[in-house]
Amino acid sequence: MMELDLMYPSCDSLDSDDEYEKFIRRMNPPRVVIDNESCARATVVRVDSANKYGILLEVVQALTDLNLIIIKAYITSDGGWVMDVFNVTDHEGKKIRDEASIKSIVDCIRKSLGADFSFRPSRRRSVDFAPSSDYTSIELTGTDRPGLLSEVSAVLTDLKCNVVTAEIWTHNNRAAAVMQVTDEVTGAAITDPEKLSRIKALLCNVLEGNNKTRGAKTAISKGVTHTERRLHQMMFADRDYQRTGQNLVDETMRPKVSVVNCYDKDYSVVTIQCKDRPKLLFDTICTLTDMQYVVFHANADGEGPEAYQEYYIRHIDGFPVNSEAERERIVQCLEAAIERRVSEGLKLELCTNDRVGLLSDVTRIFRENSLTVTRAEVSTKGGKAINTFYVRDATGNQVDAKIIDAIRQAIGQTVLQVKEVSRSPPQESPTRFLFSGLFKSRSFCNFGLTKSYS
Repeated sequence: MMELDLMYPSCDSLDSDDEYEKFIRRMNPPRVVIDNESCARATVVRVDSANKYGILLEVVQALTDLNLIIIKAYITSDGGWVMDVFNVTDHEGKKIRDEASIKSIVDCIRKSLGADFSFRPSRRRSVDFAPSSDYTSIELTGTDRPGLLSEVSAVLTDLKCNVVTAEIWTHNNRAAAVMQVTDEVTGAAITDPEKLSRIKALLCNVLEGNNKTRGAKTAISKGVTHTERRLHQMMFADRDYQRTGQNLVDETMRPKVSVVNCYDKDYSVVTIQCKDRPKLLFDTICTLTDMQYVVFHANADGEGPEAYQEYYIRHIDGFPVNSEAERERIVQCLEAAIERRVSEGLKLELCTNDRVGLLSDVTRIFRENSLTVTRAEVSTKGGKAINTFYVRDATGNQVDAKIIDAIRQAIGQTVLQVKEVSRSPPQESPTRFLFSGLFKSRSFCNFGLTKSYS
């Protein structure tokens, strides 16, 4: 194996090295191995590839998009080569055994690591349109408030737009959404420039509300992007990690994040302890990548109710964390990345025949009954609307059961199901520096490739 000592230049200088990187990938094509024998409880996915900036995020994103649960991960990318190991299961906690699913894993990872791939973090924000022949993608960021989703949905309905899919996140009084809409008349993407301009103007007015200091802006994009990836980028760019005096945070519920420097190896060590949940690894790696940090080694363990993650990082300029302000910003941003997808209170699941204006009608009923939506996932399949809403009382009190009964009667008892969502505080546990022996032995290259994980 050819050993390369590649530095991590700025994004601008990456362009000049593009042809060289493509040559290296052609000489050393990615290798993906699926192993169902080494671990008793999970399928082991091993990925070897020439290194490049953003490669870890691409692999984790591919596994997440396949709806796989990553229960353990071992990452090493010392120099010019990446060797990653992931222990994964399906959502029922079972191994991946059928040939079609295994082939899909291999194909998706190889595609994500293709020779033409070039990662560039984006900083687009506010209201954004991405053209597509099937739908128009609208991206929104603004100040969160009760009834915001209802107002946005009402504007789209009045403008004869049908919401096909949507995902909405709220955090620290900020809101972000990625919505795919079609024209009610044509059933296709909206192409009329005047209509697009009117949609953008009206949505900006709604998002801006009474907050003139952090109001929404408009922008036009030329590419369709990964929904959850964009939501992280949008909220990070919107600085949702900055806590204000209005944020009432239960300290026992906050994730535990620490950053210390490993001076003898010139790395910064980031450790995370929080309640485990699906897509946690994806969320934290998204933020480290958006902040332009390179993960050289990492270990993630999510087999129990608590998740532990440990990253050995440097900034893309090659330096570890060198100030208290930078350390504090990493902590805040990782806390935000973990909290954005976490929801409390009630989970309402809606399944009914899809129609134009359905989202507007349902969210209007929520608003009229003093419920605010903290997160939502909207989709349509085969003419059916399959929507999930996480709601809480607009005043901060526990949702009254009588209000839920009234909402179910208005929407339909059989089409709206109610589930309770609870959060428990993290358990006390010592921080685990799982790589300390590894750095002493300097055995980076073999880590995770010959050991059986069980």
